[in-house]
Amino acid sequence: MKRKLYPLGSLVLLLTVWQVAVTLLKTPAFILPSPVAVIQALVADASGLLANSWVTLHESLIGLLIACLLAFGTALVMDRWQLLYQSFYPLLVISQTLPVMVLGPLLSLWFGFGMAPKVILVVLMSYFPIIVSFSEALGKVSKEQIRFLQTIGAKDWQVYRILKIPQGMQGFFAGLRIAATYCVSGAIIGEWLSAEAGLGYYMIRVKNGYQIDKVFAAIFCVIVLSLGLNIATRSLQKLYYKTLIQGRSS
Repeated sequence: MKRKLYPLGSLVLLLTVWQVAVTLLKTPAFILPSPVAVIQALVADASGLLANSWVTLHESLIGLLIACLLAFGTALVMDRWQLLYQSFYPLLVISQTLPVMVLGPLLSLWFGFGMAPKVILVVLMSYFPIIVSFSEALGKVSKEQIRFLQTIGAKDWQVYRILKIPQGMQGFFAGLRIAATYCVSGAIIGEWLSAEAGLGYYMIRVKNGYQIDKVFAAIFCVIVLSLGLNIATRSLQKLYYKTLIQGRSS
């Protein structure tokens, strides 16, 4: 039996418990503000939060797009030539043992304090889940179906276009949904280290002024961006398969 989820009800319950706890315990606002105070901060500084959210979203989208293109191409090459897969895949796994944050100062030193270091951090955090999911999906395509296409004269690029890529895209989108959530975090980390705008920069600035309600307001914006990108990814997946089905039926 499939379990039903009630995210809105859970959110309301969480906010209620949060508000009651802060009120009863009389927690200082500079430690933990109430939900009401956070909402007031959202409304009071809506223009600033919106402007900084756009900067973070811009960095996230550029990095995510680059990661998608790199992961897509790399996965196809690795699937076509297994020697490359056996050589490159272990390096991918090893690369995940290095915390991305430690690369931030180096990236700032090498590429300056502009958008480039943030985008590179987004690419580094988004690339791995996409290429791993897509590679595994490509490797699970039926060998019998591949041999059938080859027996009727299909070339390698035709096998990928007709069979492997359409079936592998399920794994691609699965990785993309994860990356769409990670990419905002990558941009935020880059902005913590060096930035002049963005939600990460905004958090540091208001934190130094002990405006914790605005820190929570920025966190709320980060959550909204991550959820929005995740939803957009699901919509893109539905559009892809709808277009694919219409193209094959026409």
